[in-house]
Amino acid sequence: MPPSEGTPRTLHDGTPVTLVHVVRHGEVHNPERVLYGRLPGYHLSDLGRRMAQATAKHLADRDVRRVVSSPLERARETAEPIAGAHGLEVDVDERFVESGNAFEGERVDRRMLADPRHWPLYVNPFRPSWGEPYAEIATRMRAGLDALRQQVKGYEGVVVSHQLPIWTLRRAVQGERLWHHPRRRRCSLASVTTVLFHGPLPVRVMYAEPAGHLLDAAVDVTGEAGEVTR
Repeated sequence: MPPSEGTPRTLHDGTPVTLVHVVRHGEVHNPERVLYGRLPGYHLSDLGRRMAQATAKHLADRDVRRVVSSPLERARETAEPIAGAHGLEVDVDERFVESGNAFEGERVDRRMLADPRHWPLYVNPFRPSWGEPYAEIATRMRAGLDALRQQVKGYEGVVVSHQLPIWTLRRAVQGERLWHHPRRRRCSLASVTTVLFHGPLPVRVMYAEPAGHLLDAAVDVTGEAGEVTR
């Protein structure tokens, strides 16, 4: 249960206990299956809005003091019902934007991967060579996370971002190597990855899928080249 109004959580020695919930946006209306990346104009589908509402309900009883979003439409639209449940506005932070990707704007299918024009982009999957380096994603995401932690010290905050940045952040917080196989990410649409802090130290990462009952009907085109999952 959250503490009473105005009372921050602390350990017995006064160390603040803070929770930051990192939410992935809901399903996007994308009938052409374009890898949209940072392109503007991609909004939540009707199903995606239902996902956002499910996540807002999941977080409604939490002691949330600030809601921050990536600047992209799909993230802001996911953040709005979460913020509304707490009487808050959505603040935008560029550090939580989708990762950069050289395939942005292309239709995601096997032909994209087989096109010889793209082969130089596959040279180094550990960096990766087709987009924003994992190390840079981790740095900006961790900076944004720490800033929000300080702003809601002793309470809870919410961030709405994107699959690859969230998964990279999680691996960075847990001290794991940043390179990974895209199919092994545990970060479904409208999921909540929660980081528990004691002071500035992350001590636990938790995960929930409030919209899990809606996932079977969703089509998920991720930020990774050629990765399409249902």
